[in-house]
Amino acid sequence: MSSSGREVVLGIGGGIAAYKACDLLRRLKELGFLVTVVPTPASLNFVGAATWEALSGRPVRSEVWQDVAEVPHIELAHRADYLLIGPATADLIARMAHGRADDLLTNIVLASGAPTLVVPAMHPQMWLNPSTVANVEILRERGYVVMDPEFGRLTGSDIGQGRFPETSKILEEFQGIVGWNSDLLGRKILVTAGGTREPIDPVRFIGNRSSGKQGYAVAQAAAVRGAQVHLIAANCELPDIEGIETTRVETTADMARALDERFAECDALIMCAAVSDARPMRHSIEKIKKNELEVIELTPNPDLLAELSKRRKPSQVLVGFAAETQSHLPNASKKLREKNLDVLYVNDVSGGAIFGSDITQGTIISSDGGEIIVSQASKDTLANVLLDQVSFRLSLPNV
Repeated sequence: MSSSGREVVLGIGGGIAAYKACDLLRRLKELGFLVTVVPTPASLNFVGAATWEALSGRPVRSEVWQDVAEVPHIELAHRADYLLIGPATADLIARMAHGRADDLLTNIVLASGAPTLVVPAMHPQMWLNPSTVANVEILRERGYVVMDPEFGRLTGSDIGQGRFPETSKILEEFQGIVGWNSDLLGRKILVTAGGTREPIDPVRFIGNRSSGKQGYAVAQAAAVRGAQVHLIAANCELPDIEGIETTRVETTADMARALDERFAECDALIMCAAVSDARPMRHSIEKIKKNELEVIELTPNPDLLAELSKRRKPSQVLVGFAAETQSHLPNASKKLREKNLDVLYVNDVSGGAIFGSDITQGTIISSDGGEIIVSQASKDTLANVLLDQVSFRLSLPNV
């Protein structure tokens, strides 16, 4: 499975309802999922590969023999966090129930252990046929979630149970499988990550130990919850997260410009980045010789979060971070007040702890006096706890 928790393989069966899956794909993407469409060869008679590629933004394959060197059935099976197969025809359901692997989609089904939602659509007599009834029961016994088709008008003049369900109903069923929360749907979340560096000369700089892992975890979690995320990454070695717009910066001045461009339009700013407190007064364009490197005169950098808070809108939520080695809560409470923040997470970084780790521990404090102790949690977990705080504040009627 992928590390993002957002990868969906959308399997398309060869029925007329294939066109309805276009709307399903669009809605999945709006909810922050990364979707790879795998149509059966027969389904391409209804909706072509070009349409699926345009809507998903990803290549589309239907046969095992395409791009063989990439072993697509295994690669896609391993990458998928979830399988959503719809429309599922009587033929496709039969092949899945009996372990057939005669196209790319059925190969992926056999190779994947991901939670799977099957959405049938077919003529009523085919749905009620004892063979289909038995095949559906087999899939359900094996742990697949199989929706019942809806009752209504089908192709031609026929009426009965067999219609492809409405997108909203499919997503409701899918939500039960995934357990995702779309509380940030439509919100614009601005996240900073990493640590700024201030050049001394072409090879030396003043910097810090921040890896960017916490900021990336927050950005990814916000996207899963439906937000439109922009990540400003300072000197991070982590790869870009698909589906999240990323601006890479180096210095505090670079980050200030990137924030200035995007702050006004965001609903929330989560400032995970460690911003250098000072910079050299002079930056040499040539490498300074070791025997000349005696004194580096410093000048303070602006406090980016404090400056932004002065021009925040009442509707915006601001979250800060504090890395302390002593008097953690008193120092954090002072920063919370002085920077006019809604929420601040403080942790003890004595001896270089936390930086570069996948685990964190600390305390979340808020402007309303709330306090949450975070004990030995993953940075992914902390990301969602912080986003819970953001979501709550964005939902308040006076925000």
